[in-house]
Formats: sequence, structure tokens, C-alpha cells
Amino acid sequence: MPYPHFPKECTSALCRHLTPELYEELRDKKTRYGYTLDQLIRSGVDNPDSSIGVYAGDEESYTLFAPLLDPIIREYHRFDPRTQRHVSDMDPDHLQIDNPDPENAYILSTRIRVGRNLHCFPLGPNLARRERLIVECMVSDTLRTLDGELAGRYYPLTGLSEEDRKQLIEDHFLFKEGDRFLESAGLNRDWPEGRGIYHNDDKTFLVWVNEEDQLRIISMQPGGDIAQVFTRLSHAVTELQKRLTFAFDERLGYLTSCPTNLGTAMRASVHIRLPKLSKEMERFHAICDRHELQIRGIHGEHSESEEGIFDVSNRRRLGITEVEAVRQMAAGVRELIEAEKEI
Repeated sequence: MPYPHFPKECTSALCRHLTPELYEELRDKKTRYGYTLDQLIRSGVDNPDSSIGVYAGDEESYTLFAPLLDPIIREYHRFDPRTQRHVSDMDPDHLQIDNPDPENAYILSTRIRVGRNLHCFPLGPNLARRERLIVECMVSDTLRTLDGELAGRYYPLTGLSEEDRKQLIEDHFLFKEGDRFLESAGLNRDWPEGRGIYHNDDKTFLVWVNEEDQLRIISMQPGGDIAQVFTRLSHAVTELQKRLTFAFDERLGYLTSCPTNLGTAMRASVHIRLPKLSKEMERFHAICDRHELQIRGIHGEHSESEEGIFDVSNRRRLGITEVEAVRQMAAGVRELIEAEKEI
């Protein structure tokens, strides 16, 4: 494949950092799992409106293709992989935060998730059918050993009964086949085989198996008790790590297929109702920028707010511990609530 042509309106990280010279330097390289530069950049080439445009196919992608990926990581995370090291801390005893909305007047729900992938397996874009099925088997068997608050049931998407499908949709747990960006990256292959969902009996703990990453581990509940949600997540990850080894790099933290999720691979968010502040978006954005927060609509990325309700989450993932990211999110949410009260 020759050097790809990008339209002049393309603004993706791939467009900015892939030069013809760099393409020639990397085009013939191949990881031990057979992943190539053309596979790495395929999603961004097929979709020039991508914001990033690259997907790693395995752990080695981050070293073999570092001349392209390191500048993208540095630009997105403001973190230099050549000189800095990521530190993880998921100890809930270190969190020490109060509920920013104890009366549940503003925060509708809290949700914290982390992405994880298994060490010694390719990442999702490069995962063969047989490997995906092995991952599903390993993860689902481990999930079935959870007890106490985390005890629940695994639902494989293949052969899902209509009754279970309707219930998972009603609970907003059922994930769908990926979008065109994930399709181009190879993440939709063999859909829905090898995918599934686990949730506990209280529906406060959820795991997506073989969606974008091999595990999306999610803790959630109504209201704004962020510490309780984080504690449940920390406990779940600790239990899973007793039987599963996750892909982790001393430079980049937990490894994920999309470079934007590296490091903590964590997104800590609240659904929050701010009808007055939503009419002063300049102030809203200023508070979020100060605390490194991202604003989305209630249906996720690229969606709109409804009735003054927003999804607000941490923006930074790499070069910051999980505890620090959640603290930062909580502090920003507290300031947003104060601003809403003032107005």
C-alpha cells in the first residue's frame, strides 16, 4: 500500500503525524502477532474525520510503531513516553473525598469504568476468532467465581434469549456492534461471537467482554457517592486480577487498543442536571477546563444534552493515578454544583 492520501480537511492525529518519510520507515515492520502499520492506521485512512485514527493491535505495537504513536500520545495526554512513567493507584483508602451532592439534588448517577486487556493476547483489532473465544472463556469463568456484592450472571451475546435481550436493553447494559471507526479497525469481526455481558444481582457492577477492549469493567449506581462507586470498582479489579493477568507497561500503564485510553484506562463520570449553568456554556466550559473534565450529552460521545443533563468525566488518563483522576473529577463536579446554586 502506498502512502495514504488524506483530504485537506483532515485534522486527525494520524494526518498530523504520519509523514511520507515515517511511512516508509515503518511500512515493512511487523509485530510478532503479525500486526502491520497499514492495519494500525486503517481506521484513520478509511475515516478521515477521525480525531485520532490509529488502533494498536498488540502490546508490541506501542514499541515497534513508537515513532508514530509516541507523538500522538504526547499530544493527546501531554505525557512524554520517552521520559515519563505511569503510576497506578486504585486504593480506595487514598481517595478521601465526600459526596459532592449528598441530597441528590443535581447528580443523577455515578459511573466509573476501566478498560483491561489480557497479557500475552493480541488486542481487539488483531484478535483472531479462536483467541477471542479463549478470552471470553477465561474471563467468563473468572466472573462466575465472584461472590458477595459482585455475584451475578454472564450473558453471552451469541444465543441470547429474547427475554434476556429485552431486559439488558431496558437496563441500558446491552452494547451494540461497533461504529464505522471500530469496523475499519477490525473490532467488529465475527460479531457477536465471543462477546458477552456480566452484571451483578444489584445491577451496580457490569463487565463487557470483547467490546472495544477485552474487558470494560464498570461500577455504577444512582446518586453522587463517588467514593462508594470507586471502592466497588477497586474491589472488583482486585478480585479479577487474582486469576487474570492484564497487559501493563511501565511507561504507558494499562494497554488498550485506542491510545486515548492508555494509563489508567479509566473514565469516571456523573450524569448531572445543570439547567441554569447550561445557559452559560462559557462558564461551564471554563470550570471543566480548569479541572480537566470532558462534557458529553447523556447518550455518550457526540450526543446532545437533554433537559440540562450532561455526562461529565475526567479527561486525563495517562500520567495521573486513578485516585488522582477521581479526586479531580469530584472537585470539578463540586464547583459545577456551586456555580449552578449561585445562578
